[in-house]
Amino acid sequence: MKFKRASHGNIVTGLDIGTTSIKAVVAKYESDRAEVLGVVEMPSAGLRNGAVVEIPEAAQAIRKVFIELEKIDKSARKNVFANIGSAQVKTQSSKGIVAVSSADNQIYQSDMDRVVRASQAVNLSQNRKIIHTLIKEFIVDGMGDIDDPVGLSGSRLEVQSLILDVFSPHISALEHAIELADGQLGGLLFSPLVAARGTLSKKQKELGTAVIDIGFGTTGLAVYEENKLVFATKFPVGSDHISRDIAVGLKIPVEAAESIKIHYGFAVSKEVNAKDSLELRKFIPDAKGSVSLRFISEIIESRLEEIFDFVNNELRNAGKYGNLPGGVVIVGGGSKLPNLTDLAKQELKLSSQIGCSIVNEWENEGGKYKSQIEDPEFVSAFGLALWGIYGEKSSQVKLKDPSLIDIKGFKKIIRYFTP
Repeated sequence: MKFKRASHGNIVTGLDIGTTSIKAVVAKYESDRAEVLGVVEMPSAGLRNGAVVEIPEAAQAIRKVFIELEKIDKSARKNVFANIGSAQVKTQSSKGIVAVSSADNQIYQSDMDRVVRASQAVNLSQNRKIIHTLIKEFIVDGMGDIDDPVGLSGSRLEVQSLILDVFSPHISALEHAIELADGQLGGLLFSPLVAARGTLSKKQKELGTAVIDIGFGTTGLAVYEENKLVFATKFPVGSDHISRDIAVGLKIPVEAAESIKIHYGFAVSKEVNAKDSLELRKFIPDAKGSVSLRFISEIIESRLEEIFDFVNNELRNAGKYGNLPGGVVIVGGGSKLPNLTDLAKQELKLSSQIGCSIVNEWENEGGKYKSQIEDPEFVSAFGLALWGIYGEKSSQVKLKDPSLIDIKGFKKIIRYFTP
């Protein structure tokens, strides 16, 4: 089934459903122009580590968001692109081979479709579902590195694909929650790819760049090179674990620890004066005494080092450790800790920067939503809206059929895309 733009007044909604908050971007598209119509952020519910675990609670939270979205545009809930935030996603390489079917050996779109389907014939357990089929290259009669073989001549067509599959109950629960909230899905997308779509330029993808999306309950990683996805994954560790560590270390409630992290957190402990301290009564009225700010930073730094260890292990497995000219781009709520990029450079041996949405892909008259476009927490919401409008490619490229979970019970893959 091919992906098509919905005919609801050219309106697309990007719905970033996180563990603690839901961020939504309503956009309008005309030709190659995307305009921000509105941005909404509200508390989430019913999720744990990026996956829906309580469907009624999640649906209620999503419904509240939709009510606000309809104040922006009445059709905002009719073409929704949402993220799959589960850490239970696996990546595997696959190969498909078919004989060219035409008598004159010319390759047609039908041949491309057949060879991609052949590459999807991988061994999966009954509770796994393919969510993306990413094309690395097509090969015609042994000649590779072909992006689009249609129109070429040959007797044999091959494709090298990257297959991403997920724990299907997580997809089912998310889809059910959105449907209970009266939303109409345009597609479901793996969140690290969405973050990359929202923040990476074509040049960064060509050079070789990793996106690290530090969320509340999970951290996502996507690595690109030569404008193709190398791999993508998620870890069940996020910024909430930092708050919990602070709570345990200081023997205080998690809510107070979260506030201390936000207001006084620092990613590199040696940069904090050892004499600086914090009066706990600022956050806990009946608390006594003070705590060293360097000690708090040491707790934060230790957990961040663990996250970067996960990243390094994945980069080593892919042969990319310390070898990404574009460095790393960090997004998500956890990216706002001061000096985080310094720690990332130290631990990952790569250049590092904080990412934001790609400004020149958006029309934002009067700069009303400038702060959200430049906020690393909103990268995925904007990325989802852009993907819904243009597909995986940038706005300079005609709309392609992206790889998405089918909106009708995810029974088929809507389409593959070529990154």
